[in-house]
Amino acid sequence: MIYFLAFIAAIAGFLFGYDEGVIAVAHASLSKDFPMDPLVVGFMTSAVPLGALVAACVAGRITDRFGRRSVLMAAAALFMVGALVAASITALWMLIGARFVLGLAIGTAAVAAPLYIAECAPHGIRGALVSTYQLAITVGILMSYLTGLLLGGDGTWRVMFGLGVVPGALFLIGLIFLPESPRWLVLKGFPEKARAGLIRLRGPAWDVDGELVGMVRAAKEELGRRVGYRALLEPAIRPALIVGTGLFFLQQLSGINAVIYYAPEIFSHAGFDSVRTQTLATVGVGAVNVLTTIVAMFLIDRIGRRPLLVIGFFGTAFTMLVIAVGVIFPQAVPSWIIIAMLLLYIASFAIAVGPLPHLLMSEIFPLRVRGPGMSMASLSNWGFNFLVVFAFPLMLAGPGLAFTFTVFAVICLGGIAFTLTRVPETTGHSLEAIEKHLMSGKALGAMRREDSTAAPRTA
Repeated sequence: MIYFLAFIAAIAGFLFGYDEGVIAVAHASLSKDFPMDPLVVGFMTSAVPLGALVAACVAGRITDRFGRRSVLMAAAALFMVGALVAASITALWMLIGARFVLGLAIGTAAVAAPLYIAECAPHGIRGALVSTYQLAITVGILMSYLTGLLLGGDGTWRVMFGLGVVPGALFLIGLIFLPESPRWLVLKGFPEKARAGLIRLRGPAWDVDGELVGMVRAAKEELGRRVGYRALLEPAIRPALIVGTGLFFLQQLSGINAVIYYAPEIFSHAGFDSVRTQTLATVGVGAVNVLTTIVAMFLIDRIGRRPLLVIGFFGTAFTMLVIAVGVIFPQAVPSWIIIAMLLLYIASFAIAVGPLPHLLMSEIFPLRVRGPGMSMASLSNWGFNFLVVFAFPLMLAGPGLAFTFTVFAVICLGGIAFTLTRVPETTGHSLEAIEKHLMSGKALGAMRREDSTAAPRTA
C-alpha cells in the first residue's frame, strides 16, 4: 500500500512537471494565435510560479487543519479546472488566469504531497519514496516535451493544455482509496485511526504498535509548545527554517527553470535553427532528467543527502561555466560540447539539487510546525522560481546568456559551502529522531548518518 500511496501522491509532481514544461513546447503554436512580446511571455510563463507562491502562503495552515490527503484532493480538482480553462481560452488574460489556478494547485500539492509521503513512509526507504515526487516532476516535463513533438502544429496548443485533465482525474480518484497520514491523525488526537492507517500501509507483520508509541510520545512532547509560523523563529527551530528556505533558494537560482521553460530558445542560441531539432534536443533534456532522477532514488538512502548535494552543486556550477564560455567564444567551443554540458547540467541537478530540497523540507521540521515550515520553504521555492522565470527572457535580451549562466554557476558554488556547513545528514534517522536532535539545541548541520540497516522496524 505504501508504494501505491507514493505513486498516487507523486501524480501531483507529474502535473507540476507537465504544466511547467508544456508552455515551452506549446509556445510556437500559441504565439501564432496570440502574438506576445517578451514581457507578456515572461508574465504568462511565470503565472504558474506566482500562483504557487500565493498557495504556499496558506498551504501549511490548511494542510495542518484539514489533513494531508484532503488538501491533495482539493489540489487535484484545481488541476482539472486549470487545464480545462487553459484549453478553451479566447484571450491571453484567460490563459494567464488558468495558469495562475494551476499554480495554486501546484503550490498546494508541493507542500502536501512530499509531507504526506514522508509521514507515511518507513524511514529506511523514506528518501526514495519522497523522491518519487521529484521523479514524477521530471516524467511530467518529459511527457510535455513528447506531446509537443507528437502534436506540434498550428492550433495544437489547446490539446496540449487540455491533456492535463487526465492525470488530474486519476490523482483525485486514487486519493479516495488512501488513508490519511498517521502522524497527522496522532497530532489531532485520533490514535486508533492512525493505527488502522498504519496497518493498511505496513501490513500485519509490521510492529505497528511500536511505531505508534513513538508517534504518540513525540506528539505529547510537543503539547503546550508554540505552533504556527511564529514558532519557526524559535532558536531551536530556526536552523531548520534556514536549511529549508536556503536549499530552495539555491535550487531555483541554479537555473533549472530557465533551462526547462526556455530549452528551445537555449538550443536556438547554441545554433540549432530548426524548431523540430530544438524540440528533439529538448526531449533529450527531459529524458536525461528522468533517468538521472531514477538513479538518485537508489542513491539517496545509500550514499546520503549531503554527499549527493555536493556532487550536484559542483556539477551544475561546472557545466554552467562551460556553457557561458561556449556562448562567448562559439568558434572555440563546438555546439556539441554546449549540448553535452547542458545534458550533464540536467544530470547533476536531477541527482541531487532537484529531489533533495523536497525531501529535506519534509524531514527537518518538528511535527507541530511541519506544515508551516514546509510552507515557508515552498515560499522560498516559488518566490525565486517566479523571479527566475520572469527575469530570464529579459536577461537574455539584455546582458545575455553567458552572463546569466555565470551568475547561476556562482550561486551553485555557494551551494557547496551551504551544504557542508548547514545541511544535516538525515539518512537512517526516523522523523522523531531528527526532531529530537533539532530540539536538543545541537547544531543541525552536525547531524550525521545512522545506519538504517541496524535500526528497528519503525518509521
